[in-house]
Parts: sequence; structure tokens; C-alpha cells
Amino acid sequence: MELLEYYQNQRHVMENYTPRKCQIPAHDDVNLFGVRGAGKTAMILDLIQEEDPETTLYIDLDDPNLIFNQLTTLSLQQYIDQGGIMLLVLDHYIEGYLPAFPNVDRLIVLSRIGLHTKDLIPVELFPLDYEEFLAFESGTVRSSGFNHFLRAGTLPLIARSQKTNMQSMKTFLHSAFNENEIKLLLILAQHHTKHLTTHQVYTFAKERFKVSKDWLYKTMKHFTQEKLVLFIEDRYQKSGKKMLLFDLAFAKYLTRGQPFILQFDTMIALALMKHRIEVQTLGIHGYVTRENELIIPAPFESEESLWVKSQSKFSIYKKYDIKKVTIVTVANSYEYQIEKLHFEAIPFNEWSVIHDEMLFE
Repeated sequence: MELLEYYQNQRHVMENYTPRKCQIPAHDDVNLFGVRGAGKTAMILDLIQEEDPETTLYIDLDDPNLIFNQLTTLSLQQYIDQGGIMLLVLDHYIEGYLPAFPNVDRLIVLSRIGLHTKDLIPVELFPLDYEEFLAFESGTVRSSGFNHFLRAGTLPLIARSQKTNMQSMKTFLHSAFNENEIKLLLILAQHHTKHLTTHQVYTFAKERFKVSKDWLYKTMKHFTQEKLVLFIEDRYQKSGKKMLLFDLAFAKYLTRGQPFILQFDTMIALALMKHRIEVQTLGIHGYVTRENELIIPAPFESEESLWVKSQSKFSIYKKYDIKKVTIVTVANSYEYQIEKLHFEAIPFNEWSVIHDEMLFE
């Protein structure tokens, strides 16, 4: 009970919080989940600023005080009933920590992976999209905002940090991952955007550090469920899936450097994931939506160059029944048609806003 009183007496102050597009239902029980670093804790700490502190209990299950004092459903229920708690927040929750959740007027549970329960409304929080990043970058004009986005990536902590990106990324890496997880991430970063299987990841990893097959497969499954690692199926080639890490700047930090085209490709793929647009890759030719729209990352390609390449690949587009081709660029705009297939080039900042508007229609 003393520990629960200690938690309730804590006052968590959130200064200069930038609202996110993701919204928490106002009165329901919620499971807010998403990859580490996405900003879940900041969102909830901002939310509880508006709640009565006398009837609100926020518990961070990563608190070291809980290592030798694990909470139970019974002790929580007794404290809720005696103290008149109306809102209970459990942060950094892992499936199975409690055999059952206590009965409380409103419950919010934060986790990295969505919980398997029908009692909580699932709400997924992704790292920042481009529009959210610009909101974090107050005073930044769009022309320089794109360059900042490339350097800082999509993690709110990095976007807001006053330190250099390298210092912030180092702090995040060592606070969010253990030693073996970091080694695995280094292996994955070396093969970022490549077609890969988990068996190949294991083969690469065991050449660099001592690792058991069971641990690696289990960790890769967890990384995939958390969406730290994304695998995209390929409609064109069946050997392996395209593997991406969850943040373009994080992937670059873990390697000696990546070509701009890979960063731009990652930026587009992650934007599609965050806008919940299901895609497959079409080999090296781009991303295909369920509506057979082909999205081609081509940051600096001119209209003349793309037209020539489109002619040479047109038989592939016909074979896979492509209905529309969107070319995502850094700044170029143009359009043309080959037979009945329409090609349109759009700058990334405009393209990302179009998909954002489609998501919220």
C-alpha cells in the first residue's frame, strides 16, 4: 500500500507537449500500444494532467521499486476501492504481468505489443509522420523541414531533443535495448531494405557474436510484433521479404552511412505503414497497393529519364495489372501517360499529406 501511495503522490509534469494525430477515446478502457520510442508515455502523461490527481493512479511497471515488490490484482483492487481511484494507468505493461485487471472506472494500459484482450479498446501509436514532425519542429519552414526529417527521423524524443542527433540516438539505443538486442540491430541495419529471411539473419548474426537460434528467433518474432522490424512481401520475387527497421535515422545511425536513395525509399515505405496502406514490393520497381497502384521512390529523376525507364518496364506493369503509377520525388512534379496507364510525379511533402487526408476521411 505504501508503494501505491508513493505512486499516487508523484506529480508528472509535461511541458511543451505537442499533440499527436492519434486520439485516445475519452471515457473507454484503452490499450495504447506501439513501438518503443513512439511517444506513448508522453501522450498519457499529458492526458492525466487534466484528471483529478486524487482519483488518478499512474504506475510505471519499469520502476525499479517493483523488482522485488511485484504488484498483484488484489493489492491494486484494495487500493482502488479504499482510495476512490477512478483512473488507473499501467505503463510498460507486458502481457501476463497480472492474471486479471482490477475493476476500476477507467483503465489505460500502455504496451509495446497489442494485448490479447477484448476488455480494452486497442489504439496503436506510430512514431511521427512527416506532418507531426513539422509540428515538433516549431518555426521550421517546409523546405528545411524535409532535411531535418531525414537527419532526425521519426522518434519524438529525437525530434525534440536539444542535443545533437547522434547523442540523442545513442541515449535511446542504450536505454531501450539490451546488449544482445543492440548486436542484432547492428546486423539488421547492415541489411536494411534487403530481401531477407529470419534464417539468413541468424546465419549473419552467429558469424559476428555468440547467439542461440532459439533466442534469435524469439527476439525476431518480438521485434516483428512490436514493428521494430518490418517485413514486406514481394509480388515479383518469392525469395525472402524486404526488411526495414522502424526509423530511417535509426537505421542510418547503426551503420557507417546509407545512400540517400535507401533513406528516401525507407521514408516512403514507413509513411505507407503509418497510414495503414497495405503494400507489397514489386521487386526493385516500387511498392504496390491492394488497388494496384505502383508507388516508385525516385527523389531526383527527371520526367525524361522516368519516361524512358517506364517504357522499358511497361511489360512488367501490364503483367501485374498496374492501374496507376505514382512517382514520389523530393521536389519535381510532372505527369505523362503510356497507352492508358497514367504516371504522376509528386513531391514527398505533398504526397504524404494526400495520404494523411485519405486516412482521416
